[in-house]
Amino acid sequence: MKILHSLLAGLLVLALSAPLRVNGQTHPKVGIEEKLGQTIPLDQELYDETGHLVTLKSLVNKPTIFTFVYFRCPGICTPLLNELTKVVDKTDLVLGKDYQIITISFDYRETPDMAAGKKDNYMQLLKKPEDPNGWRFLTGDSLAIERVTDGAGFYFTRSGNDFIHAGALIVVSPEGKITRYINGIHYLPFDVKMAVYEASTGKIGPTIANILTFCFSYNPEGRTYSLNFMRISFVVILGFVGIFVIIFIVRPKKKQPER
Repeated sequence: MKILHSLLAGLLVLALSAPLRVNGQTHPKVGIEEKLGQTIPLDQELYDETGHLVTLKSLVNKPTIFTFVYFRCPGICTPLLNELTKVVDKTDLVLGKDYQIITISFDYRETPDMAAGKKDNYMQLLKKPEDPNGWRFLTGDSLAIERVTDGAGFYFTRSGNDFIHAGALIVVSPEGKITRYINGIHYLPFDVKMAVYEASTGKIGPTIANILTFCFSYNPEGRTYSLNFMRISFVVILGFVGIFVIIFIVRPKKKQPER
């Protein structure tokens, strides 16, 4: 039974990682396709928390962190937003002044009322006072959502009543140019601060958050970063074990010459 489950899981991964061709262009069915240097569709209209139609151009006027979630998500969406809330509190940047966050639901069935409720929850979680206009929660119809997510390189697929999707922060400049991807659902405040700074100048930064998150630990009391030697040692040990297995077990032994 375990073998069958593993086989099915492997087939699912292969199916989701297979590229999908739409309008002559290929992109993954699920995941992130980095579009650094490209501009998100600023002319697209979406509904804000009050139910009014707004264009992204009217909102994006400073470095902006985009997050794509759906409000009913039973998986990584809530941890992602919770982690982002902690980062907002830890960094010395001022939300609404130095940068802003735009969270867009990619479930066209979700409403502005749901967006408003989600916004209230997260504004209350913030420990330091922030401008409510610094974090916007938007919804839209299926065509609007597809255009924005495709422009950002964020791809998802529906699975029953829910969705299969990745987690990431997508940082854009005040002009809407994508300058950095921060993948995953755990973020270093330093990463986010540097991404915001780069976006403010329009500088494109490499996607290195996964390495930094793995190799560095954040000390909330001292507001400092230190190498996580335990994690690094674990990787080194795994590397040596892998080399040992390849050399002495996997690689076939040379036949001894016959006498």
